[in-house]
Amino acid sequence: MSADRPDFSGPRDSAADPGQKWRWRRSLPGRSARALTEELTATARHTGKEIVAQTSRAVRPTEPPTAPISVWTSPDGIDRATGQAVVDLTLRVGVALLATGAPAQEVVSRTLRLARAYGLRSIHVDITFSSLTVSYHRGPQADPMTVMRVVRARSQDFTRYQRLRDLIDDLIAHPVDPAQARIRLDGVIHSHHPYRYWIVHLALGVLGAAAAALLGAGPLVIAIAFAASAAISALQHACSRAGFAPFFTQAVGAAVPTLAAVGLAWLQRDAVLLAVSPSLVVAAGIVVLLAGLSFVGAAQDAIEGFYVTAGGRLTEVFVLTVGMVVGITGVLAVAHRLGVPLTISSRTIGEVNPVVQVAAALILSAAFAVSSYAVGRAVLLCGLAGGAGWVFLLVMNELGAGRASASAVAAMLVGFPAQLVARRVRIPALVVTTAAILPLVPGRTVYQGIFHIVTNPESGLAEGLATLFEAAGVGIGIAAGVTMGTSLARMLLMRRARQTS
Repeated sequence: MSADRPDFSGPRDSAADPGQKWRWRRSLPGRSARALTEELTATARHTGKEIVAQTSRAVRPTEPPTAPISVWTSPDGIDRATGQAVVDLTLRVGVALLATGAPAQEVVSRTLRLARAYGLRSIHVDITFSSLTVSYHRGPQADPMTVMRVVRARSQDFTRYQRLRDLIDDLIAHPVDPAQARIRLDGVIHSHHPYRYWIVHLALGVLGAAAAALLGAGPLVIAIAFAASAAISALQHACSRAGFAPFFTQAVGAAVPTLAAVGLAWLQRDAVLLAVSPSLVVAAGIVVLLAGLSFVGAAQDAIEGFYVTAGGRLTEVFVLTVGMVVGITGVLAVAHRLGVPLTISSRTIGEVNPVVQVAAALILSAAFAVSSYAVGRAVLLCGLAGGAGWVFLLVMNELGAGRASASAVAAMLVGFPAQLVARRVRIPALVVTTAAILPLVPGRTVYQGIFHIVTNPESGLAEGLATLFEAAGVGIGIAAGVTMGTSLARMLLMRRARQTS
């Protein structure tokens, strides 16, 4: 062994040999213990730095972020006049989409695509339920352009919605002068509805009649439900034109089928029309009143990250639902005070002929599509989707699923193919899904909860609230199911697009 290397032979445990440590140090000729300690410390530091460097290389990415912060980078080369015209055009397009019932994500994406088709890159769009803001950042040395407009009225207008989508797609593919594009947009916005108001009222009457048939009503109740639903539509239209707030409009509409049911119950007190179930008239009216409410749109906006818009839509749904409950409760309370014998139909889904149920669901969805100004194959597709959704619900019931879970699965199984088929036939998926899930709305469950609370406020309060919570669970299941189905279909379409590109 070399003389300038320490002798490591022998025991290393200083406890076993106390003098070993000092003999090992004395065996290092010309090197002090301090120098050896400094050398070992430097070696440990170098090793630690290497470990830190290797760990940093393994943990930290070497590429820039995949979702960079959107900031202004360079001018777009767009003059001020053109920029103002394009910003105004995109604002008008976004407002029109929002007013016809489009979800927030679609409004933002389509307005951004339209602006970028005209060369504007640093543009931002923000939605807060009833207002739309478009801002164009022209750089640190130029004034920004920001405009905001409030959407005062929103309604289901499927034909105008589809025409707006077609116009936007055409402008994105073939941009024209902004002034000419605005003229074309004004033509779509101010175009006439495909139906007169009396056809819409009749369509909602058919919707109510189909809802009653879906619940197992007889011919007389179906006829009364038709008349009551048509009267709801006409009365609500008149109240809106007169300037009534939506809350009171909904309350007035809810009183119509309840009054019809109370009238039938009054006749039954005199042993007339004993085989008729008045509660089905109210249940059908509830389906009509809940038709078109943006509960599904609120769930979709929340899932896609537009929380303010989703909160606004949920508040709107809640207020309108409370208005409906107030209208029904007021009439039932007066009837109960007058001693009118009120009962609830005991028929369940399993007691109604499945063929009748599927046919009624098909007619119900198609009638709603007509009342929302859909035409042609869109009406046919909505009817088929509604019938298919009810078939899925019957299958889930046979498998022993609860009402909420069965409705959620049925809505998902409708939403997934609706997104795929609607894109192939160039019909907005929103049109199909909104109509298809309407037969799943728990109208009778809502009425049962209100009935128990009104007729037996002491012992029936807990039962009524439990029933209303059950109805709310069904509604949440429908919204979550259809949103999941459409989201999965959209992901599949995006994956196919990436593979083909």
